[in-house]
Amino acid sequence: MRKTGFLAAVLILLLAAGCAINPVTGKKELSLISEEGEISLGKDTDAQIGQEYGFYSDPELSNYVASVGMAMVPHTHRPNLVYHFAVLDSPVVNAFAAPGGYIYVTRGILALMSSESELAVVLGHELGHVNARHSVKKLSQMLLVQVGLALGSAISDTFAKISGVAGIGVQLLFLKFSRDDEREADALGVEYSRKGLFNSGEMVNFFTALEKYGDLSGGSHSLPGFLSTHPLTGERIKNVRSMITPSDTGLPKKREPYMRQIEDVVYGSDPRQGYVEANTFYHPGMRFSFDVPEGWKLQNTPSRVTIAPENGNAAVILQAEKSDEDLSAFAQKKAAGITGRQYLSDQNQTINGMAACHQLYNIVQQDKDTLKLRLTCLRKGGTVFYFSALSKALDFGSYDSTFRAIASSFIELKDPNRLNRQPQRIKILKADGRKNLKDIFTDNGVKKELWPTLTVANGMDVNGIPEKNQLIKLVK
Repeated sequence: MRKTGFLAAVLILLLAAGCAINPVTGKKELSLISEEGEISLGKDTDAQIGQEYGFYSDPELSNYVASVGMAMVPHTHRPNLVYHFAVLDSPVVNAFAAPGGYIYVTRGILALMSSESELAVVLGHELGHVNARHSVKKLSQMLLVQVGLALGSAISDTFAKISGVAGIGVQLLFLKFSRDDEREADALGVEYSRKGLFNSGEMVNFFTALEKYGDLSGGSHSLPGFLSTHPLTGERIKNVRSMITPSDTGLPKKREPYMRQIEDVVYGSDPRQGYVEANTFYHPGMRFSFDVPEGWKLQNTPSRVTIAPENGNAAVILQAEKSDEDLSAFAQKKAAGITGRQYLSDQNQTINGMAACHQLYNIVQQDKDTLKLRLTCLRKGGTVFYFSALSKALDFGSYDSTFRAIASSFIELKDPNRLNRQPQRIKILKADGRKNLKDIFTDNGVKKELWPTLTVANGMDVNGIPEKNQLIKLVK
């Protein structure tokens, strides 16, 4: 979030505190932010989410998801709110809502679902969070988000500012809802989907699949998984079962229209956006690579690549920007926004045929250890790539050779075998009623390591035999 957006949100919190009527319960409750402020915060959050995670480029799919969500809006407790539905380009299984009516599903969660009604209950659940203003409540629980890396407290604040994740918006996505909030959102999801004429019984199927699928928030992804932010308990599933009526389960699931919509959607990580092999990070889209130190963790988002050692005492952030500015001036401009910086030195050199500039800074922090920053900028065509390498000043000597090696390994990617990597995609097949799921996967060349997750995504056992003409999800 922009600094002005953050300050505006804080000002709203200070000025608008008071009591308000909860749109869902009709009861008075402490309100720390007005609806106008909530909507403004949602707009800023949406812009940050788009930059941080990227929207999936498929207008037809996005419109389809929005149409399912909008079918329930007239039945919500805040029907006059302007709602926005979007698909994020992330393999992580998650759905979440930002303040003011912004609702997101990942392509990862779409791959797990199997019907339009299943999509509806998930969107209905997120509509429930928005209508009950749960995300607004979470503003009082703000915690610093470190993009999933367990960084030491000495460098975390400065890291967040340099990497651009210090704003309120993205932090909201990492905070868990309370059990009461989840139960309320479940009930509203059932109510809204029912009134929208979707089969609300699909919420049970979705929760069952989530239990089997597990929490996929770890690994190299910076976005948390659904179970991290929406804790699932046996009690929640039992409560949802008790809400479902025979008339609910009689409503159409709309399996085939949904399955046809997700056909050809990218499955898993998209190598065109970057991948790691043999301790090297390759980015075909931007045509570069660099070495990753042994044992360091890497996280890749559309706005940056971040790597850090297991102990969290250092971090290196790679970002890029279109610029024809002198490299020294560019580096100084980037450092200008860092509080407590003290310029130390400047060095120009050539790295793998590209002009480069190193600048060193001390960063004096109040009540924390002084840090040291090596800022390395390289010009590749009309783009400046810049590494921000950070650690405590006292530790810098033990890390600096690694910092230099990372930046010095940055090189233009030219190998066609690396550049032309294509992602795996969801394919839909009609079962013949004779072969089991295992045989279908084998016959269609589905990689064996994908069988467990695809078995869950298809809602059956690997030895189960799908009915004739039943649509099955494959990945190729």
